[in-house]
Amino acid sequence: MNKIKGVCIGLGYFSRFHLEAWLRMEKVEITALCDSNMELAQQTAEDLGIASAYSDFNEMLQQEKPDFIDIITPPNSHKRLCVAAAEKGIHIICQKPLAPSLAESEEIATAISKYGVRMMVHENFRFQPWHREIKKLLEQHTIGNQFHGIHWRMRMGDGWQEDAYMNRQPYFREMKQLLMYETGIHLIDVLRFFGGDINQVFAKLQRFNPNIKGEDSALVICDFTNGGTAILDANRYNESRSQNPRLTFGEVRIECDKGSIHLHEDGRISIKKLGRPEVEHEYTFEDNNFAGDCVYYTQQHFIRQLDSGEPFETDVQDYLDNIKVLEKVYASHEKRIPIKIL
Repeated sequence: MNKIKGVCIGLGYFSRFHLEAWLRMEKVEITALCDSNMELAQQTAEDLGIASAYSDFNEMLQQEKPDFIDIITPPNSHKRLCVAAAEKGIHIICQKPLAPSLAESEEIATAISKYGVRMMVHENFRFQPWHREIKKLLEQHTIGNQFHGIHWRMRMGDGWQEDAYMNRQPYFREMKQLLMYETGIHLIDVLRFFGGDINQVFAKLQRFNPNIKGEDSALVICDFTNGGTAILDANRYNESRSQNPRLTFGEVRIECDKGSIHLHEDGRISIKKLGRPEVEHEYTFEDNNFAGDCVYYTQQHFIRQLDSGEPFETDVQDYLDNIKVLEKVYASHEKRIPIKIL
């Protein structure tokens, strides 16, 4: 079997989930790792049985000549790395947030088009198994044809401490835009996955923890082009009752004209049809890797579509619509008015 050859750059906290997933894929061979900390790159490569380690990104691309690169670095580096890979004809899967601004994200998309490579944003929340199952139920019109709305309540409980985020992602503390930029972009993508395009937002953002710079709470109302409204009620300060708030990242209720679907924080899905008792919907998932093994499923999708030539669900060009919504969320908060998505 001919393997698809990949390399990875960035060995921070979340890279462990990427690497674990790649190493389970028979069709993929990760030949090299790159990080500005050469000692970390060498040690990680040795631990995982990966052949080569680099501290210089361009040297890695030149020497390895991979089919694709997995970019797992902070967003302010993405434009430089994506353009460099595209110039060399290398396909890309890149972590979110895609870039610090819509303008910079559009520059990345332009470069991808110019050099004729393919790029997928590593938007893994839509690949969580409960979200895939809910999408099937909606497509089967299990609770009706007319979409009414979504209520997503998220409480992470990892942001109230004086030293919040230091043990996992300390750079969170310095981000001027935090909750919506870093986590809310996931939720926006899932909302669009369920309900279609968003055409207006109204947002109120707050900071509860005085030891950080960005917002850690958000209340956002989103109107869908096809009808219906979503309410995001999220914060990283207050705690969830769930044993693992990072499994589903909250509970979600979706309502249509014939009933509702409820995603519980333990991954269970229940269905309440109008006039009938609520019943649990049977499906299976594994609590593996990160959030129901969604990193594996995301990367599996990337490889499958790359191999077949079929479109990525989160192709970089299509993903720009998520970022347009995100920027309007911040604009709505600043202006204190609902804002249309143009």
